Amino acid sequence: MTPQHLIVDADDTLWENNVFFERAFEQFLEFLDHSTLDAIGVRAVLDEIELVNNKIHGYGSANFALNLRQCYLRLAERHIREEDLDRVMMFGEKLIHHPMEVIPGVHETLEYLARRHDLTLFTKGHADEQKLKLDRSGLGPYFAHTAIVKEKDADAYRELVKQRGFDPARTWMIGNSPKSDINPALGAGLGAVFIPHAHTWTLERQEIPAGNGRLLILQGFSELKDCF
Repeated sequence: MTPQHLIVDADDTLWENNVFFERAFEQFLEFLDHSTLDAIGVRAVLDEIELVNNKIHGYGSANFALNLRQCYLRLAERHIREEDLDRVMMFGEKLIHHPMEVIPGVHETLEYLARRHDLTLFTKGHADEQKLKLDRSGLGPYFAHTAIVKEKDADAYRELVKQRGFDPARTWMIGNSPKSDINPALGAGLGAVFIPHAHTWTLERQEIPAGNGRLLILQGFSELKDCF
């Protein structure tokens, strides 16, 4: 195969991520102990808060902690104490230290792909936090370039392709998020490889229009060896 430019997502594509945020939300839900709202109702309020704040502050564990705090201030049915707010913040802040769980098959697949193609890691979030994850994962040497941006939209993909001098016809985005990986890459004229993940964040889920550009759908990261 002609060498390709493979752009690879990080969270929930290379390593587990959102499952730890889900566990933090479960701890928050138990602590909040709302009398009428169930998990879906509380999650809807938190989603509303995150949709607004993520555009301003971005992503990452520290900002998630602030979102939980704001959600608690809005929904708490008891006197709000400073120590309660500290505990709520802790549910999010401790995520920066969650275990690093590289998804099975990722190491050997990246090793295979890096010998044949040009690999770029493309992720969004807090730069220092994402760099720490990459260092802890041991996957950094497989990538010729790493880019961390505030938001992964079609313009961000176009800018990355321009900066790196990629040929769009030989460029593919690989990831689990329709919103940040697949649809914007297709919108920028690139190919896309969708690898679904059971714990993809609800705010990253979107419909992928049928027949929209060069799209591959795989069931696991290791299947990339059969395609590239």
